[in-house]
Amino acid sequence: MTDEDLKSLEKAVKKAKRIASERASELHDLVEDRLPAAYEEIPAVAQATYEACQAWAEANARLKAAEAAA
Repeated sequence: MTDEDLKSLEKAVKKAKRIASERASELHDLVEDRLPAAYEEIPAVAQATYEACQAWAEANARLKAAEAAA
């Protein structure tokens, strides 16, 4: 794996982490500011947060595997 490939993976991890953080912030705002009135939004916001965190974990695992192989 080239340095360029590793940098690309690092960029993907950073992007995934940013997205996961944004989704977590949305979930936090829902809990702190809009509940109990917006309780019906919980499943969709929680699912989006879970999927974003899962995408980050997968990207991070790919990066760690690539770093270990290098």
